[in-house]
This record gives sequence, C-alpha cells and structure tokens, in this order.
Amino acid sequence: MAMPADPRPERERDWQELLVTVLLVVAALGTSWSSYQATRWNGEQAVAAGRTNAIRIDAARADGTARTQTQVDVATFIAWADADLRGETEVADFYVDRFRDEFRPAYEAWIAQRPLTNADAPSSPFAMEEYQVSARNQAAELDAAAEASAGEVRTNIQRSSNYVLTVVLYAIVLFFAGMSTRLSNHRLRWVTTIAGTAVLLGALAWLATFPVSVAV
Repeated sequence: MAMPADPRPERERDWQELLVTVLLVVAALGTSWSSYQATRWNGEQAVAAGRTNAIRIDAARADGTARTQTQVDVATFIAWADADLRGETEVADFYVDRFRDEFRPAYEAWIAQRPLTNADAPSSPFAMEEYQVSARNQAAELDAAAEASAGEVRTNIQRSSNYVLTVVLYAIVLFFAGMSTRLSNHRLRWVTTIAGTAVLLGALAWLATFPVSVAV
C-alpha cells in the first residue's frame, strides 16, 4: 500500500511564494514612493537654490551700496580735513553740513577725542565704533541668510539622494524575490527569500527616518 505524500514541502513552498509575493508588492510600492519623494526633494532643492540666488543678489547689491557710501564718507572727510588744515572754515563747514547721517555720529565722537592734540585718539572717524554703515550690516545679514539657504539646498539634495538609494535597495529586493521563484533547490529558495526580506526590512526602517515632501 503506497504511503501518502508528505504535505509539508508543499506547504513550505506556499509560504515561501506568499512571502515572495509580499516582497514584490512592497518593493514595487516602495520604488514608486521613493521615486516620487526623490522628485519632490529635487523640486524643493530647486526652490531653495532659487531663493539662495535671490538672497545673494540682494547681498551683493547691499554690499555695493555700502562700498559707495563708504567712498562718499571718505571723500567728504578728506575734503573737510584738507579745508580745515588750510584754515578755510567756511569750506570745512560746507563739507561738514554734507556729511551723511550715518557718518556724522562717528565724526562728532572723533572730534570730541581732540585728535590734533590727543595722541591716543583714533586716526580717523572710520576707526570709531560709532561708524556704522547700515547697508554693510544688511549685506552681512543677507550673506548669513544665503549661507543658511545654501545649507538647505545641500540638505535637500542629500534627501533626494537617500530616496534614490532606497530605490536601489528595492531593486535588490526584487532581484532576490525574482530569483527565488526560479530556483528548484528548497534551501536556496529560502536563502534568497530571507535575504530579500532582510534588505527590504532594512530599507523600510531607514525610510521611516526620512522627511516627507508632499505637493499641495
């Protein structure tokens, strides 16, 4: 009398094929999601890059304004000093009246130091703490903002690259899952299936740490 066939190998193959199906479905969905997120973060990077360029243009404009204003301050101060040394009081007063409002506090503080008789006095109003050019300060602030925005660009590029890397991991999962269906050896089928499962779990765990960008 023939012995009935052992149903266990068949059940194990059914479980293995079910796991492979899950791997294929999850890896396919993961590939679509990561591809979408990589595209989204590329878009975020492009927006941040545009914002960075705009800030840098504003910073360059403010720096140019600061340089021009400083040159005006230097020119009028030199003209005043020349007139003052020649004793041309009216001409000196003419230039004093035309000092820029930002330069005047530094000039007055410098004059209060009696620079002609005080050896410890600063060499010019430009060495005084009171000399401030708002456009220069604005340029510095804009430069800092541009650097922060550039950091955001780099971060977004890295995020996009990370999502692309998960697509590569999903491709490895699909490779293992597809190979397992072609192998006749029971042990090799499970080895490739378990390897694909391990890669998928690792990819999903890593993916869970990623920020998400959603179009609105």
